[in-house]
Amino acid sequence: MKPDGGRKTSRGFWEQSHGGKIRLRLPSLLNVGTRDILRLLSRRIRPGMSVLEIGFAPGKHLAYVAKNLGGRVHGVDYSEPGVVIAAQLFTALEINGELRCEDVFSVSFPQGSFDFVYSIGFVEHFEDARPIVRLHLEMVKPGGKVMIAVPNYGGIYGHLQRWLDPDNLAIHNLGIMSVAGLQAALPEDLSAAAGASPAGCLSPWLLSLDRWLPYVPARLLSMGINAAGLMQPFEVGFASPLLVLDVTRAPSS
Repeated sequence: MKPDGGRKTSRGFWEQSHGGKIRLRLPSLLNVGTRDILRLLSRRIRPGMSVLEIGFAPGKHLAYVAKNLGGRVHGVDYSEPGVVIAAQLFTALEINGELRCEDVFSVSFPQGSFDFVYSIGFVEHFEDARPIVRLHLEMVKPGGKVMIAVPNYGGIYGHLQRWLDPDNLAIHNLGIMSVAGLQAALPEDLSAAAGASPAGCLSPWLLSLDRWLPYVPARLLSMGINAAGLMQPFEVGFASPLLVLDVTRAPSS
C-alpha cells in the first residue's frame, strides 16, 4: 500500500481545474448537485462546530458552512490557484476561516482537533482510498463525525460516462464506488458507527455531455436534466449521483 494511496491526478490537474474565476457569492440552490451537497451538510453541521473540508477549493461549500450553518471553518487543498480564489470568496463574503495550501498528507492542522471532517469528490482520486479515509478520521476528535461523498459512477452514471468520456473515468477509483467498496476503506481501529448509502437527485453534472453533443444542445440537455432533478419529489437510489459514507470516530481508549 502506497503511503499516499497512489494519486490518480496531479497537482497540475487541480491547478488548471481551479484556475478560472468564480462568482464571489454563496453557491446557488438552482444547481441540483450543489443543492444535494448543501442538504447533506445542513443535516450534519450545527452552529459552533469546528469543521474541516479536505480538498475545499474553490471554497463555495465551506463558505456556505460558515455563513449559513455557523460552522468554524478550516480547509486544506494543494491547488494554489484554488486556495487564492477561495480566499477572495471569503473576503468578499466577510467570512473568517483558516485556509491552508498544503498536501493533505503533510497537513499542519493538529490531528484530533475537529468536530466534523468532510470531503466531496476527493478520495476517489486515489488508487487506494484507505490512507486518505484514515486521515479523515485522524483529523476528527474522538466521537466526532466524518462524511465522505464520492460520485456514484458504480451504476448508471458510470455506464453512460464510460461511453461519453472514458478518459474522465480513468482518473477515478471505481472500486470504491459502491456501499461495500466505501465501507471496505474504513480503518477498523478508528471507526465506531459507520454507514454508506446513495444520495441526491437526478443530475447531469457527472456526465460529459459536451463530448457527445455540440455545446448549445449539451447545455440545454444538462439544464433540462437539472430541472428534472430539482423537481424530483424523493431520492431514488439508482439515479442518485452521490455515494455518502458517514463515520463516527471511535472514542479514545
